[in-house]
Amino acid sequence: MIEGIASYSRLHGPWSMYFEPQGLGAAPPEWLSTWDGDGILARIDDQVMADAVLATGLPAIDLRGRLPDLELPFIGGNNESITWLAFDHLRDRGLVNFAFCGVPAGQMRTLDLRRKHFEQHVEAAGFSCDTYTGEAVGTSRQRRKELRQNSESGTPGIPAADFGNRSWEEEQTDLASWVESLPKPVGIMACHDPRGYQLVDACRRASVLVPDQVAIVAVDNDPVLCLMANPPMTSIDTDGIRVGYEAASRLHHMMIGEPDSAAPMLLEPRRLVARRSSDMLAIDDPDITKAVRFIRDHACDGVRVDAVVRHVAMSRSVFERRFKRILGRTPKAELLRIQIDRARQLLMETDLGLAAIAEQAGFSNEKYFSDAFVRQTKQRPTDFRRESRPAAR
Repeated sequence: MIEGIASYSRLHGPWSMYFEPQGLGAAPPEWLSTWDGDGILARIDDQVMADAVLATGLPAIDLRGRLPDLELPFIGGNNESITWLAFDHLRDRGLVNFAFCGVPAGQMRTLDLRRKHFEQHVEAAGFSCDTYTGEAVGTSRQRRKELRQNSESGTPGIPAADFGNRSWEEEQTDLASWVESLPKPVGIMACHDPRGYQLVDACRRASVLVPDQVAIVAVDNDPVLCLMANPPMTSIDTDGIRVGYEAASRLHHMMIGEPDSAAPMLLEPRRLVARRSSDMLAIDDPDITKAVRFIRDHACDGVRVDAVVRHVAMSRSVFERRFKRILGRTPKAELLRIQIDRARQLLMETDLGLAAIAEQAGFSNEKYFSDAFVRQTKQRPTDFRRESRPAAR
């Protein structure tokens, strides 16, 4: 986020920026009450910090999203879209068992929303979701329900002492027991990378194989944690650079006197970065497993459904019926999905023209690619590129 803020300042400033690194739970700095500044960007972690920021009377934006009733604009990720990316990726592995690994209810509203949205996606698809929230394993179901209801209604969350002060060993012991209890194979979304890292370690302690028995997707795409995990951890890039850039832009408009509401700005995640922690195919049908691997290996080579049918050596009608029953989409839709994913990646990460992107993603020509992209994403490729690569990059 700081990188995005700095990029906006370079383009539209220069700004004089006061930056004093400190922890999220630290007290407001003494200088804040008499600071002669023009605006504030803050990750507000508690009411004490919120009161200190509000007391300045300056335009301010919250980049944390922890307090539900804070009367400041919030800019952050769209948690419904983030959790859909995670569920869709795990469902594409052929999984039918799902779980969510979070933190105690009420500790942070953003993470409560991720848990809630993931459960909704799973249940809407006709499956059930087992949830771990860091509460002691012996906590009653009724107590867990009460904690969740409190967090969703805006009631103050549970004190940290309830469950939040346990040691690493205590937490990992409970987490390993939870992992052992889950039906396998299972796909688990972790609320953020630190939780995902703990989850990978807990699987090792429980002698549960990742990704053979448990596929894991986390959030934030922190390269240190994701690559330190063994195996390396799949995670969702929430586009922190763009969050910082858009926050600086909005604050700029507020500082020059333009009207603004406290309405949140929820930005779409950049992409899911697949690594080995989710590299599984939990499909009992060996023919469909063979077809899925062939499609994922060759979709961007321009292959069509006929080639997939020849590869698995069965009638097209039987193949398509079995494929749709297991994956929930037709072989043609799966081919197109992978091609569009590749095109999105090229639009975000390269300066290639549309014709070159169409060729690399396996489309026969630029027009067919553009039309297909609009049908699938409701955006033109050029619009998607512009929105996913703000000037901050």
